[in-house]
Amino acid sequence: MTAARLAARYVSDSVTTMSPAQLLLSLYDRLVLDLDRAEAALRGGQPAHQLLLHAQDIVAELRSSLDVDAWEGGPQLASLYSFFLTELVNANVSRDADRVASVRELVVPLRDAWREAAVLAAQAS
Repeated sequence: MTAARLAARYVSDSVTTMSPAQLLLSLYDRLVLDLDRAEAALRGGQPAHQLLLHAQDIVAELRSSLDVDAWEGGPQLASLYSFFLTELVNANVSRDADRVASVRELVVPLRDAWREAAVLAAQAS
């Protein structure tokens, strides 16, 4: 097997064995990384199209996997994800680093809250 195939298999195996909480946190971590890189690229006059498309894909996955009826805050979180998608599309079209930064400022506390919830849930079980 080539190194690329081994790496792809490792990632695939890792994802399929993650708990839902680990997967959610991994998505958020990668989203923050994409946003960091996209903002830096845009501020440096470099293209960030692929990074922003990947960030949009992550937000779309978070939105589609959200059960809005599972808890009281579900519909509000769905609306926030929709806002993120709109802002990321607009940031990509206009190459606006400030828009990317504003989305990141909202995503990081969400990620941190989910991380804290995962720790508390693990402690409770």
